[in-house]
Amino acid sequence: MTSKGPTERPQSAEDDALARHREALRAHFPLPEPKPRKASKTRVGSALAVILAAGVIWLDPAYRHEQHVSAVGERQMVELADGSRVQLDSDTRLNVSWHLRSRRVELSTGQALFDVSKAWVRPFRVEAGDTRISVLGTQFNVLRQDGGARVALLRGSVDIYSSQLPAQQVRLKPGEQVDVRQGRLQPVARADVDSVLAWRERRLVFARTPLGEVLAHVQRYRQGHIQLQDPSLADLPITGVFDADKADELLDLLPRILPLNLARAADGSVSITRRATKR
Repeated sequence: MTSKGPTERPQSAEDDALARHREALRAHFPLPEPKPRKASKTRVGSALAVILAAGVIWLDPAYRHEQHVSAVGERQMVELADGSRVQLDSDTRLNVSWHLRSRRVELSTGQALFDVSKAWVRPFRVEAGDTRISVLGTQFNVLRQDGGARVALLRGSVDIYSSQLPAQQVRLKPGEQVDVRQGRLQPVARADVDSVLAWRERRLVFARTPLGEVLAHVQRYRQGHIQLQDPSLADLPITGVFDADKADELLDLLPRILPLNLARAADGSVSITRRATKR
């Protein structure tokens, strides 16, 4: 016996009318839009984590700090965690901070020779007073002087920036050097590499170097303070090669070659004055 399907209800006149006007009814009485489902807490948390991580990377926070100091008369070789090497001259202070996107060093006093390992995603930056140095991998010498610095390049390339606004910039080539004084870049000059690195052999080399600069060099090799009482003496030139470990012999030589007097105190300090002219 064959089973019968469900009995179909005959379509009434009302059904026919409803079918004919269904689209019009939908326009007049639209169905409510479906409400969007709320994002899960997991998805929201993941998005916030991504945003937070991106913000942290952009801010480039430091996650490690270290300090390296050489005493008066001491030279010190420092090997950094990234393989870079920094040789410190006498009486030099170096502050190193490791960041997510950069490696940063502050040379607050003294002189240092940097041999920087390459790291394309983490540039190496040196700050020396009003001088900013940006490198990827290279070798260069930085000497702090009068709030600024002298940068001499031995290998690779470095970008030098001044703190003066608008900021100045120059890119050095190997064998070039530049001074930054009072926040301004000075003309690029040829570097005498032997003289620049003479400090590594405990030598002080001067070629018509102003007395004020000479005394700043000598000061880093002795404990007692050197006081130049007459500022007009600062520009007198000095030429010669001297033993950095015998800085006091250089001081004793000054009255013999320049018109000045030198007086020593019991505490090791030295006072330099202009010699009176004879009438």
